[in-house]
Amino acid sequence: TTTKISELANSPINRLSIGIQSFFDEDLQQMNRAHNSKEAKECLSEATQHFDNITVDLIYGIPNMTSERWKQNLQKVFDFGVNHISSYALTVEPKTALAAFIRQGKYPNASEELALEHFNILVDETEKQGFVHYEISNFGKPDYFSKHNTSYWFGKPYLGIGPSAHSFNVKERSWNVSNNIKYIQAIQKGKLPQEIEELSKNDHFNELVMTGLRTIWGVSLDKVAQDFGIEYKNQLLKNSQEFIKHKLMYLDENERLITTKKGKFLVDGLASDLFVI
Repeated sequence: TTTKISELANSPINRLSIGIQSFFDEDLQQMNRAHNSKEAKECLSEATQHFDNITVDLIYGIPNMTSERWKQNLQKVFDFGVNHISSYALTVEPKTALAAFIRQGKYPNASEELALEHFNILVDETEKQGFVHYEISNFGKPDYFSKHNTSYWFGKPYLGIGPSAHSFNVKERSWNVSNNIKYIQAIQKGKLPQEIEELSKNDHFNELVMTGLRTIWGVSLDKVAQDFGIEYKNQLLKNSQEFIKHKLMYLDENERLITTKKGKFLVDGLASDLFVI
């Protein structure tokens, strides 16, 4: 690890993303991670000696993870002086080791109540440390927001290279095959090993709503009217009234629809209710 990080520091790379997930072995074992807590700390310690632009991934809502242990995870990241955190609720995918452990009764099932408790702690503790909660799963110090991810949320074109990589050119979305051998064989034959999805007007609108509501910038009603027409703006405003009434989102002075702290945890469901089918 030391050699690899040193090599990266001497390359044009200026930002590292490190999948810590947790600093506790019990959590890492539950998720069937290849590394342990000692390696996580050593990696981050070495990385912070060479880079000041580091983002760390953490997972919350892990069965048996107490709120105190979750706070300790966050504190360790703060102590290392990291300037960006990406944090996600645990999702138990089928056919994984964790799913099997839960099915066998070795661990309790993932709890939405626990995830919500951890999410609220995450929001509060990062704010105390000067982080800005600029996207539902992303927290950054000023000037350390992820340029890569932010381009997704603003609908900018991007190019993905390699197996499973996704690309977007505004009109359509494409993704490469995930199989390494098939990818290489297609490239050698001069073919693009990808599938393409043409995006309709409604697809674009729904994506704008989904990505916008996940960020501090929200969904601009003026942009909706400009890009899609006044009828889309009026429909969005009408459909969001119930959520505004229940303080899950609000309309700011610039006519941007923004989720509240309470609404952030429910954002995927809120957004889907505002989709145009």
